[in-house]
This record gives sequence, C-alpha cells and structure tokens, in this order.
Amino acid sequence: MTTAALAAAGAAFLLWGEVVSARASRRGLAAGRPGARRTVLVLGYGNRGARANAVNRFRVRAGLRTLRTPADVLVFSGGAVRGAEPEAQILARYAAQRGFSGTALVETASRTTEENIANSLPLLEDAVELAIVSNALHAERARGLLRAARPELAARLIRADDYRFGEITVIKAIAAALTLRKGYRDRRDPAPR
Repeated sequence: MTTAALAAAGAAFLLWGEVVSARASRRGLAAGRPGARRTVLVLGYGNRGARANAVNRFRVRAGLRTLRTPADVLVFSGGAVRGAEPEAQILARYAAQRGFSGTALVETASRTTEENIANSLPLLEDAVELAIVSNALHAERARGLLRAARPELAARLIRADDYRFGEITVIKAIAAALTLRKGYRDRRDPAPR
C-alpha cells in the first residue's frame, strides 16, 4: 500500500469516527431549555496519577461547556480504578483549576460504567435537566443504562456539549471501532433512533 493510500485510509477512519460520534452525541436527545437548571454527570476514566490525564481533561472541559447557569451542578463519578486517588476527585480538582467555583458533587466508589450510573443516582434525583458527559459512544451507553434503571429520571436527559468536530479525533475513531467490533452489544440505549 502506498503512503498516499495509507494516508487516505487513515483520514477516512478518523472521519468515520467523527460521524459515528456526532450521531451518538445527539441520538434521541433534546437540546435543553434556556435557563433550565442542569445537572451534568461527568464520568471518570482510569487515571494512574494525581494529575488528570488527557481523557479526563477532555471530559471536564466538555462538562464545563455543557453548563449554562450558575445554579447548574457538576457531578463527577469514578473510583480509584487505576491509581490510588478516585477519578471523581481528580476530575473535581481539574475543574477547579479551570476556574469552576459552582456546586460540584463527587461519587468515588464506582469502578465500572454500570456503577457510575447506579452510584450517582442519589446525586441526580433533583436534576431538572440531565446531561451525561464522556466520549460520545460511552455517554450513549451510560444513557442507556440510566434509561434501563430509572426511565423517569432518564426522561430529563439532554445533549451534552461533548462533541466538537476535530476534538479527540483519534479517541473517537478508536471508540467507534471498538463499539463496532463488539457488535454494539454494549450499547444499551433504547432511545428512539
């Protein structure tokens, strides 16, 4: 295969990841109402040290840009999966470093996406609108888990601002490929397509 063909294949793979992620970030979700109070659940990713890794930094930035009013709440979820410190605490600290001074709640026991949702439920009960932030396909899976566990709470789901063209492009393409490889068996979102 020539260098040009390899480059074209690579570009097509990245573009495909963008398309799959864009669709997943919006599928079955409303944009939210202006001025409505939002609760934004940010899911952690395995972090070996005390400094937020690139994936967790992206998730915090996406969570922060999903906020709309000073009354909005950030919920960080994730236990100590790959390191000594819970992911939720690392996420909350990074949000503060980025200037966030609003209400932040942490859930520090979860080790899986299923546990992120189950353990965060008490922190989400008062949500008027609810957004889940991760990479788009992971967030879609988490929304499916919430719909299965608590359909009445999932009825409050809105889009997060977790998709922007050209952002985390390689991660989007890899996530899309892994999801395809698994035959979509992990996508449990019964939302209308």
